[in-house]
Amino acid sequence: MHGAEILAKAQEKQCDVFYEASVAGGIPIIRTLIEGFSSDRITKIMGIVNGTTNYILTKMSQEGASYEDVLAEAQELGYAEADPTSDVEGLDAARKMAIMGTLGFRTNVELQDVSVKGISQVTKEDIQYAKRLGYEMKLLGIADREQEQVSISVQPTMVRTSHPMAAVNGVFNAVYVYGEAVGETMFYGPGAGEMPTATSVVADLVAVVKNLKLGVNGLQAIAPYKAKVLKTDDQIMFKNFILLHVDDKAGVLAQITQVFAEYGVSLESVVQQPNDQTPQAEIIIVTHNASKASMDKVLDHFEGLEVIREIKSVYRVEG
Repeated sequence: MHGAEILAKAQEKQCDVFYEASVAGGIPIIRTLIEGFSSDRITKIMGIVNGTTNYILTKMSQEGASYEDVLAEAQELGYAEADPTSDVEGLDAARKMAIMGTLGFRTNVELQDVSVKGISQVTKEDIQYAKRLGYEMKLLGIADREQEQVSISVQPTMVRTSHPMAAVNGVFNAVYVYGEAVGETMFYGPGAGEMPTATSVVADLVAVVKNLKLGVNGLQAIAPYKAKVLKTDDQIMFKNFILLHVDDKAGVLAQITQVFAEYGVSLESVVQQPNDQTPQAEIIIVTHNASKASMDKVLDHFEGLEVIREIKSVYRVEG
């Protein structure tokens, strides 16, 4: 049985289901989504919900270290598993975003509904570019709802330094929730560790005993009741960062901007500079909000453009 089935069965049998420690360790976000937002309509949830990846990206940002070096250090310190795949490839965060999406949107979000990309391909150069442009790199989970259409993703994201999520460092977690009535809220704390996790587990046990004594058990498990409608790629909108290695000659930038125009993608900023390591140039582009479908077409077009030697990096931008 999976989450929605468990909740439905618990509701049928008038039983409680508690799983606070399953997301964000010591942050009481599960109870908050179920009870604290029961009178509001949540439209967006953003989460830094994996301490391993946040530790790695923080160290890469603060020390200019490589992914490989910081991962090895994290394993030595016990912050990363011997096989870190679930963490660094975003699967752990995706599971947590599926849980929060299900609770926040009252629809059955499954793991296969989450678009997932991990941090193993993030380079220290990517992070340096992000910092230069006023961003921090975070493995960010984003669950978004417009009307009743939802999208859920986990991916390395450049977060504007003025946004509170950019300041979440080390093994700490944070969840940012937007409600139509309350506006923006943020929950921050330790995402793992013996005592934070134990605190959440014991709080659940206390709630079980209290509900049984009061005779009100069975009211907490709310099965998802809304039909799931996933956004199409034409409906998923966000800003993008693109780093290109191109031929260093006249007319290249004009060809590239023409491709963006052809697919209706407007540009927020464009910077061209020489690459000290090669006879090529680097073009750094930040777009305005564009559909995922349009950006996929742009990138496919770039693959066949002779003046582009390499599509070095592509990241979502928030803030």
